[in-house]
Amino acid sequence: MLNLAIWGKSMKIKYILASLLLFWAFPAHAELEIDVSGASRNPMPIAIPEMIGNNSNIFTKIVGKDYGDKIHDVITADLDRSGLFKIIPERSYIERLNTIDQKPSFVDWQAIKSQALLQSQIVELQGDKLRVDFRLWDVVAEKQMLGKSFTSTKDNWRRIAHVVADAVYERLTGDKGYFNTRVVYVSESGPTTRRIKRLAIMDQDGENHKFLTNGRNLVLTPRFSPNMQKITYLEYVGHNPRAYLMDLTTNNRQVLGNFPGMTFAPVFSPDSSKVLLSYANKGTTNIYEMNLRTKNIKQITFGNAISTSPSYSPDGAKIVFNSDRGGNQQLYVMDANGENVERISFGKGRYATPVWSPRGDYIAFTKMANGAFYIGVMAPDGSGERILADGYLVEGPTWSPNGRVLMYFRQDRGGPVRLYTIDMTGYNERRIITPAEASDPAWSPLLPL
Repeated sequence: MLNLAIWGKSMKIKYILASLLLFWAFPAHAELEIDVSGASRNPMPIAIPEMIGNNSNIFTKIVGKDYGDKIHDVITADLDRSGLFKIIPERSYIERLNTIDQKPSFVDWQAIKSQALLQSQIVELQGDKLRVDFRLWDVVAEKQMLGKSFTSTKDNWRRIAHVVADAVYERLTGDKGYFNTRVVYVSESGPTTRRIKRLAIMDQDGENHKFLTNGRNLVLTPRFSPNMQKITYLEYVGHNPRAYLMDLTTNNRQVLGNFPGMTFAPVFSPDSSKVLLSYANKGTTNIYEMNLRTKNIKQITFGNAISTSPSYSPDGAKIVFNSDRGGNQQLYVMDANGENVERISFGKGRYATPVWSPRGDYIAFTKMANGAFYIGVMAPDGSGERILADGYLVEGPTWSPNGRVLMYFRQDRGGPVRLYTIDMTGYNERRIITPAEASDPAWSPLLPL
């Protein structure tokens, strides 16, 4: 667990285990803030000096660097990768900060065009713990915007870094961060005719990688539960496709329902109590809802069409899905009980894999038109359709928990399958490095502190 402390202007920083103190020395709201709708084209200049190291003479080394260097590098990489910040090179810094209580000489940071300054310190505690203290300064207004302290075990140093980056991101954008999260996806290897697909999980930046299945059976479309303890996915066992539920704490798995045909595209309800899945039988596919506690199953859609890829709205009141009931594959929204079905996509081409944003303001989708694939977003009523990415194959969007970034997989003609992220402006596409080829990503909610 992480322990949090917050300090004020004149107070000596104190570490208090498992408690929370709040002493704001400066106004809680400063004028400095990023407009996330266009910041990737004009990112905020921010200075992130090296961490001040307490007890640095006894620090354990990690791959040739101490904890302070490694945490500093992860914080910097997180903020840089967001596209919202321009990291000012350390070689241009004029002032050297020697203690966490040292008030910056703002004129020195203004001289290098910095708008924000992240001042930080790392302390090695007794036992196997580290504490990171930091202050975020508005260089223009010459005010402190934020001051916090996070404590955890040494082997959890990377998570501390992500939590600090999330705190900075939230203070400067007004939105929750998304760095302290995980991604489950399908790892792919081997020739096309004998493709091996395994479930894998990692941090959102590609680190802390772990395989969840051994590759003996084909797996597809993993999805996180909102409480992050379980995932659903499709697995072929003896050429028999079934939707499964896996407990991430135990790796135990179970089949979802006892259907005589194929079940696929499972997805959790916002409260993790139910799962929607698609059931194919005798040439038709309909959407069913399963109560995970009672195991009761209820049919949601009816008819001879193919209706699949359901996704709940954040409040659980609506479901978006794709269906060919109108003649070709389009997006539809209905009430959670299956009533009041309305078509929302009317552009050229076919639409698939809709995913409702955690904010509720957009639905992401895959579109196929004119021999190409596209990743786009539209409002829940179908208005404002906008394309963010395109290519020979781009597919399978999944939202970051703050609803500001999409992850998906991309393949160029004849090339490998890889994961990418892009922000809502469509100007910050970044590749996520994985040990092998990768597809079907699903983003977790923020990990609890």
